[in-house]
Amino acid sequence: MRYFCTLSYRGTHYCGWQVQPNGLSVQAVLEKAWTTLLNQPIAITGCGRTDAGVHARYYVAHFDAEGEVSPTLLHRLNSLLPADVAVHSVQPVPAEAHARFDAVERGYEYHLHWFKDPFATETAWFFSRYRRVDFEKMQNVANLFLQYRAFAPFCKTHSGVESCNCDLQSAAWTVQPGQGWVFQIRANRFLRGMVRLMVGACLQVGLGKLSIADVQAALDTQRPLKKNLSVPPQGLFLADVKYPYPVGSETVLPTGPVKILSDFSA
Repeated sequence: MRYFCTLSYRGTHYCGWQVQPNGLSVQAVLEKAWTTLLNQPIAITGCGRTDAGVHARYYVAHFDAEGEVSPTLLHRLNSLLPADVAVHSVQPVPAEAHARFDAVERGYEYHLHWFKDPFATETAWFFSRYRRVDFEKMQNVANLFLQYRAFAPFCKTHSGVESCNCDLQSAAWTVQPGQGWVFQIRANRFLRGMVRLMVGACLQVGLGKLSIADVQAALDTQRPLKKNLSVPPQGLFLADVKYPYPVGSETVLPTGPVKILSDFSA
């Protein structure tokens, strides 16, 4: 039987979601825990990739297992997982349900702090030049993103994607009084490194190193910005994943899932 599980993790000490030969991944620790608990080989498929150091406040994955997997096992599962990974729910789903292909929307957040905070070094980027930034210009860049569908200038090179098209639902900056800024963005899919490059573009315009016209020209021509900036990973969170059916409960999913491309982290 196939199961969906929801989880969250702090990505600081991981090489990313996906199993890699050069470091420990979130996928690897989950597979080890489920395999130990269920006493059978378990392979986990996630809703998307996150890069090294990137976090997930809400993540969805699926796996296949023989026999019944009860939600009552979650306490034992979490005792096998490291402190920075937590599974919150598990539910049976039809065999064709897919955590990655069925997802229709994802939401990311990027957190910047104005002041040095030793307790937030792993979950936000301390941006000391915030006083020099024109916040209104940053917001204008976020609004500009919503006018486009192709985002090749905000995709890491050699990503191997066939299409750079993404349907953005929202993109905006918000202020956390006394703390900093949060960039929030939602779309059906994201390109590799997309959100971190977008945040960098907003900051470059806010600092006067680029103009809004520069960003617009890059989007019009689908060519890289002349001054690209990819911000550090620790401020980035996968915050939400939506499906055309309920996830995180005992609800049985309908058949005929919607298929979309969504392979890389933002």
